[in-house]
Amino acid sequence: MPALELPGQPVKRGTMAHKHIIYMMLADTAAQVGDEAAIREYAPLLEELANRDDHQPYLAIAHRVWGVAYRLAGEYAEAEARLDRALELFDELKFRWQYGRTLFELGQLAYAKAEADAAQDYFSQARVVFEEMGAIPDVTRTNEVIEAAELKR
Repeated sequence: MPALELPGQPVKRGTMAHKHIIYMMLADTAAQVGDEAAIREYAPLLEELANRDDHQPYLAIAHRVWGVAYRLAGEYAEAEARLDRALELFDELKFRWQYGRTLFELGQLAYAKAEADAAQDYFSQARVVFEEMGAIPDVTRTNEVIEAAELKR
């Protein structure tokens, strides 16, 4: 990626995004759109930097992103382990929105495993977190998934 090869500081205004931020955004976006190939390209780079620098928020995001990749590949045990670790870290960090997003992904995993009751439970927990924060787009998306899952029962 050519942008990552540009020199860092100084810049005229603000700061240059560091590789951590770039890889986090690329990996997280890939997970949100379900692009397993992109996840597998960027998640290792994010995880390596997060581990190197002991950056717990980005490490938690890396765990969640890997969880999505494993779910997409049908590797459910690995997905669950990564998502559970992400949830634990976000809880420790008190990152409520990220915690809700991870609950949502656990719901997606449970749904993929045909565990409808568990999926509904995770989606409902995520919705509560999003409602408490006033994260309306996430509430709406979660409600849509809950309604769609209800129709398929």
